[in-house]
Amino acid sequence: MKILVIEDEKKVAGFIKRGLEKEEYTVVVAHDGAEGLNQALTGDYTIVILDLTLPQKDGLTLLRELREAGSQVPVLILSARGTTEDIVSGLDAGSDGYLPKPFEFAELLARVKVLLRRSSQDRGAEVFFADLRLDPVSHKVWRGGKEIDLTGKEYGLLEYLMRNPGTVVTRKQIAENVWEETFDVFTNIADVYVNYLRKKVDADFPAKLIRTVRGQGYALLED
Repeated sequence: MKILVIEDEKKVAGFIKRGLEKEEYTVVVAHDGAEGLNQALTGDYTIVILDLTLPQKDGLTLLRELREAGSQVPVLILSARGTTEDIVSGLDAGSDGYLPKPFEFAELLARVKVLLRRSSQDRGAEVFFADLRLDPVSHKVWRGGKEIDLTGKEYGLLEYLMRNPGTVVTRKQIAENVWEETFDVFTNIADVYVNYLRKKVDADFPAKLIRTVRGQGYALLED
């Protein structure tokens, strides 16, 4: 499998490259955003590891342009910025994961394996709840026959709720199962994305399916 590392700090890039090559991955390194975007668009990569602070083109701009060009390659952000706002910005731009610096290589490798496994899985049959329909192969969602345009993380959250219908899921469970993150800031991000999802899934329909269970979390429920 071929991995693209876009990182301007040469010591960090070298550390990642050596570690991944020991795991028998093929690794290409780009040291600025312009080169990184060109590589990501023209190379056949299985995953991209992306720093945010880059010369010539910053990481968020690179990621947005990559998604606008139609690329769905999984992207793992590495960044010293770790606030809720920073992480939400990265996820909104189209990232599939977010690992704050400094990090241990074992954690980076675990995240890479999760994204590789996720991208290769065909999760099978369509999922239904009330008038919602979710196709796990195409990552498309419909409500009442109307297709709903979701970001990758909104889709992931809805899929998790639809696979656990009628069950109250906590913010911690959402963080661990949708983002596969355990650090506390992701429990706040769960609230942000539930609100995003409600605006798209519930706002234009009389029946509200995404419910808040006070003091516990969220559930997908029918009246």
